[in-house]
Amino acid sequence: MEQTDTTAGMATLRAALADRVEDWKPRVQAMAHEIHTNRELSFEEVRSAEAAAALLADGGFEVERGTGGLPTAFTASAGSGELTVALCVEYDALPDIGHACGHNLIAGASVAAALALRPHVDELGITLKAIGTPAEEHGGGKVLLLERGAFDGVGLALMVHPVQDGVTYNPAGTSAQAVGRYKATFTGKAAHAAAAPHLAVNAADAAVLSQVAVGLLRQQIPGDHRIALYVAEAGHVTNIIPERAVVEFECRAFTLAEYEALLERVRRCFEGAALATGTTLTIESTEPVYEPLLQDTALAAHWTEAMDVFGKDTSPSAGITGGSTDMGNISQVIPSLHPWLSIPGADVAIHSHGFAALADSPEAYGVMFEAATALAWTIAAAAGTPTERARFVKAAYRRRTFTQEGTS
Repeated sequence: MEQTDTTAGMATLRAALADRVEDWKPRVQAMAHEIHTNRELSFEEVRSAEAAAALLADGGFEVERGTGGLPTAFTASAGSGELTVALCVEYDALPDIGHACGHNLIAGASVAAALALRPHVDELGITLKAIGTPAEEHGGGKVLLLERGAFDGVGLALMVHPVQDGVTYNPAGTSAQAVGRYKATFTGKAAHAAAAPHLAVNAADAAVLSQVAVGLLRQQIPGDHRIALYVAEAGHVTNIIPERAVVEFECRAFTLAEYEALLERVRRCFEGAALATGTTLTIESTEPVYEPLLQDTALAAHWTEAMDVFGKDTSPSAGITGGSTDMGNISQVIPSLHPWLSIPGADVAIHSHGFAALADSPEAYGVMFEAATALAWTIAAAAGTPTERARFVKAAYRRRTFTQEGTS
C-alpha cells in the first residue's frame, strides 16, 4: 500500500476523488432522480435497488444481488485490503408521500462516493463495499443484514441523511432515538348494536381508552421521549358492536434503558384499557428494534474538516431532536458515521410532501455531491491515518455464532 498520510499525498488524492465525483455526476443524479420517481416502499424497492446496483457494476464493482436473502438488497465490492469499509445505500420511500425522507439522496451520495473511491482501493489498502440496505423506514433492513452476515468483517460504516435547512453539518455527539413498533389487539364480543348492545364487549372502546391513556401519559414523560399511535381497525359497520380493535404504536427514546422504561408505561395504558372494558389484549412486535445511533469521533472529525472546505456550518450541535434509523444497530457494533445533510432552502419538516419535492431539487443534488466527496475524503483519511486504520481493522465486525456447545 502506498503511503497516503502525507499532506501532499492526501491533497493529491482528495483532488482525484473530487474529480471522480464530478465525472460521475450526470449518471448518479439520473439514478437518484429515478429512485425519487419510483417511490418504492420497504422490501419492494426492485427498480431502485437495481438502478443503484447496475450503476455500481458499470463502475467496476462486483455485485451480489439478494444479499442476506433479501431480494432488494445487494453488495457491490471492490478491492482486497485488510480494512473493509461499507457505504450504506438506502432507497425505500414512505407510503403516500414518497421520498419525504430523501433516501434518493442517501443512495446518490453513497454510490457517488463508492464510484469515486473505486480506482483507489489498492492505493488505500481497503476492501470497499457499497451495501444496498432496503426497508429503513419500516422493517429494519440493516438489522436483518447485520444478523445475516452482510456486515461481517466491516471495520467502519458510513452514510449521510438529508434534513431541513439550518441543521449543522457537525455530527460529533449527535444521535438518533431507539424505536420499537408494536401492534395491540383488543378482543371483545360482537352483538347487535340496537337489539343487544348490553351483551357485547366493545373492543373499539378499549382502543379509545388506550388513546386517552397514552395522551395523558405524554404529559408525564421527558421532552425527548416520543409515543405515536393510530387505530388500524375498530369495527366495520354501525350495527355491530366491534369485537376486534387494533392499535399500532411506537415508542422512542435516546437510550435503550429509557426506551424500555417508556415501553412498559405505554404497555400499562393498553392493559388498563383492556381491564376497564373487559376485553383481552395481545401486544406483538411488528419490526426489529432500532437502537440509538453512535457517531465515531474520528470519522466525525474528518467529515467536519471536509465540510469546512465546502463552507458549511460545522458548529457543535445536538443535531435533530427526534427520529430513528436502523443505522443505529450498525453503529452499536461497528465504528460508524451518519451525518446530517442540510438542504438549502428546505424550510419544511422531513416526512412531508414539501420535503419530498425538495429532495428532487437542484439544491438537494448539489449538497448530495458535496456529501459524496466528503464521504470519500473521510474514508481516505481514515484509511491513511495509521493509528485510526489499526483501530478500524481491529474493530472488524464478527457475529456471535451459536453451537450446541454454546456461543463462539
